[in-house]
Amino acid sequence: MLIRLLLGCACTLLCARAGADTTLRLVEVLSSPERTETLQGLVGTFEKQNPGVHVEITSLAWSSAFEKFATMVSAGDTPDVVEMPDRWLSLYAGNGKLESLEAYLAQWGETAGLNDRALQVARAVDNTAYLLPYGLYLRALFYNKTVFREAGIAGPPKTLEEFHAAAQKIAALPGKSGYCLRGGPGGLNAWIIFGAAMAGNNTFFNADGTSTFADPGWVKGTAWLVDLYQHGLAPKDSVNWGFNEVVAGFYSGSCAMVDQDPDALIAIAARMKPDQFGVAPMPKGPSGKAFPTLGYVGWSIFKSSAHKDLDWKLIQVLDGPAGNLIWNQRVGALPVYKAAEKAPYYSSDQLKGWFAELADKDEVPTLMPTQLPGFAFFADSLAVRTSQQALLGQLSPDNMNKQWAAYLTKAKQKQARGK
Repeated sequence: MLIRLLLGCACTLLCARAGADTTLRLVEVLSSPERTETLQGLVGTFEKQNPGVHVEITSLAWSSAFEKFATMVSAGDTPDVVEMPDRWLSLYAGNGKLESLEAYLAQWGETAGLNDRALQVARAVDNTAYLLPYGLYLRALFYNKTVFREAGIAGPPKTLEEFHAAAQKIAALPGKSGYCLRGGPGGLNAWIIFGAAMAGNNTFFNADGTSTFADPGWVKGTAWLVDLYQHGLAPKDSVNWGFNEVVAGFYSGSCAMVDQDPDALIAIAARMKPDQFGVAPMPKGPSGKAFPTLGYVGWSIFKSSAHKDLDWKLIQVLDGPAGNLIWNQRVGALPVYKAAEKAPYYSSDQLKGWFAELADKDEVPTLMPTQLPGFAFFADSLAVRTSQQALLGQLSPDNMNKQWAAYLTKAKQKQARGK
């Protein structure tokens, strides 16, 4: 009896120790103190629901996240769950690093509540869900109402011609610039938005698989943005600006227009009164259409994880309807659930600008070709370097677009070969 009791106690201790030693590793790559704090709160909820399971969070700064995470993966230091940006998805899913979530989605009661766009982006690679998106990031135009009144401008520009005219009037004011240009990291969106508006379409490839970037319409859009900068309608140092700089440039009043996602609203609304700024659909090009970029981020499970079912439970807490609303209120993304659009958070006057954009048939959301091999390098390295050269007059818009077209054409051919 004593031996049996001792064995039972030993088993209990070993089982408890095994549970306590279950650690899931999560990597966030769009980190900030506020986001990390929110993530920790949601993770705490998961840990309470799953006694004996601990989640270890690694936070990477976005400016260096691509290189640091790639180094981790190449060294075999892979997490269980990772915050997966759209531009990384093809790289890691294409290399067989990510677990398909299709079996989990098929059994999950909340899948039917996801909106069509969320399911579309989840299956962006091989029509297989390799991530569960937590939010959509659609570009719209922030404009400073106070500066607009000072410059004698009645309202937000509806066309690129009006945008340019407004930028000129604002730049004539002392210490003001018309447009907060994002010339540094993450600046590709503006080149795509204005290039597509001038081209009249957001088609990235011709029928033969060659890139359209070298076509006259796209080049005209590039030249238009370069001209805007070189004529002083954007701050001189904006050639190096990233997200924080363009947002600060806007709420400080140094530049009066910026194209940004809903996440910028958090910092701007904290520093400006509602009557000092507005959010409007992106201005339309000569064709009468605009093509704001639509990005997304979500949660993925690494195939190497030994705890996939627990990983999915974690994602359910992070990205289920309740957790998703908490998260998006903090990170400022558009909802992935149909019902969430009716939540009070999404009824603010500023957020209505994005829903108006989505409702306008001539505002055509553009999904970048993130499924192409090497797209992350293109967006985060090649495009940044060459666009800065173009802004500074070291590279012509035509030659910049030719370099982009050559790179993406090769990427498309590589994808077609299945390599």
